[in-house]
Amino acid sequence: MSIYPGVPGGKLQLLLTISTTHNPATDLGFLLYKNPSAVHTFDMSFGKLYVFYPEATEEKCTVAILLDVDPVGLIRNRKTQSFDGPQLDQYVNDRPYVSSSFMSVALNTAFRTAFSGKSKERQELADKAIDFEVSIPCIACRGGEKILRDLFEPLGYEVTTENIELDPNFANWGRSRYYSLNLKSKCKLSQLLAHLYVLIPVLDDNKHYWVGEDEIEKLLRVGKDWLSKHPHKDLITKRYLRHRKRLANIASEALAKLNEEEAQDPDVVEEKHLAEEAVLEEKISLNQARINKVVDVLKELHVTNVIDLGCGEGKLLKVFWELKELRKIVGMDVSHRSLDNAEERLHLEYAPEAKKDRIKLIHGSLTYKDNRLSGFDAATCIEVVEHLDASRLTAFERVIFEYAKPKHVILTTPNVEYNVKFEGMPAGKLRHKDHRFEWTRNEFQEWCHQVANRNGYSVRFEPIGEVDETVGPPTQMGIFSK
Repeated sequence: MSIYPGVPGGKLQLLLTISTTHNPATDLGFLLYKNPSAVHTFDMSFGKLYVFYPEATEEKCTVAILLDVDPVGLIRNRKTQSFDGPQLDQYVNDRPYVSSSFMSVALNTAFRTAFSGKSKERQELADKAIDFEVSIPCIACRGGEKILRDLFEPLGYEVTTENIELDPNFANWGRSRYYSLNLKSKCKLSQLLAHLYVLIPVLDDNKHYWVGEDEIEKLLRVGKDWLSKHPHKDLITKRYLRHRKRLANIASEALAKLNEEEAQDPDVVEEKHLAEEAVLEEKISLNQARINKVVDVLKELHVTNVIDLGCGEGKLLKVFWELKELRKIVGMDVSHRSLDNAEERLHLEYAPEAKKDRIKLIHGSLTYKDNRLSGFDAATCIEVVEHLDASRLTAFERVIFEYAKPKHVILTTPNVEYNVKFEGMPAGKLRHKDHRFEWTRNEFQEWCHQVANRNGYSVRFEPIGEVDETVGPPTQMGIFSK
């Protein structure tokens, strides 16, 4: 009889467990969307899947994944099997007793939302690397212990493994291909699940279902953040795609292209440069000062709807979203990657519908006319204009001030005169490697007055950050009003 209600009795074979000692460890239930006090059952095409927690305390929490594979059902449901051997091998095999591609499917079925890295209740924890331990009592591995270590150790896992010996009566068969496996790592839960999803069937070097071109898309989606950098990516690709040469070649080319794009991806470069700029400005809390000032101005102007132009990863949007007086909020950026990050920062997927209806993210450019930019009380353009080529400033002016025509435009940009105050910054160096220019106070005010006069706006100026008597504030703000 089973000690876990709802779990099959008899000799219990746990095929995979995931444990954490991150305190409180029971937060694992929130990350996996599975209540530790219940047994969760899923009907699979190849049998039953059970998810339950053998232990759940604040000190340690363990989730167990048990697969009850029906060997006869594998044959009766031809769509879910691809064994190529004799008919007897299809009925008598190791599939019910080892972790294999069935386990990959089970992980994806049970923890689909956790794979995405999203958590309605514990998003900060989902974004954090924490200690995990994975135990797999029996896994099939073609290639032995070396393959186990080659696949997991480059990903930062501490690997402990032991060969499961054959019955002495079959000693002349040599070493078995079955191992117990224990993995320890500090990583995000979504990363852990992605690694297991791909590498378990790779170790087994087999899959229970037909492998077609859709498997390439799955591999690239789940492995996008790590596979292209793995030293054994070719082996992983070939085995995952069941040695289908054409498919493996397509996947390898895609991974090589991914590496090239990542090295040259302006979004990646931009993120690096933004991080450098944030470190530079961190000591004077300049970003928070900018946000506070923008919010104060919006309240002063009694704004009820706003568009944040060049919204980036949504730091300002998140603050706007908490202002009840803002009934409509739009964020626009030219970078798809930044918009994806903004969506994650805002947790849009889990927001209440009433709140979600107030905000929208759109893709677009500041230098092309766009009807979606019209009809707003205010447009914010915070630390964006200096990233434009000087030759594009005229197009920017026309798009915002001539076509979109918000009632107010709030624009901030660095004061280049202040740069001498930053420790270790050489004279003449800009704060951000992607800045095309940085204006002095006189240059900024002259440009703003010309723009205002040409387009029927008035403009006033506000300092942001501590004002130095000689070089002025670190950031300068122009507030345009129609």
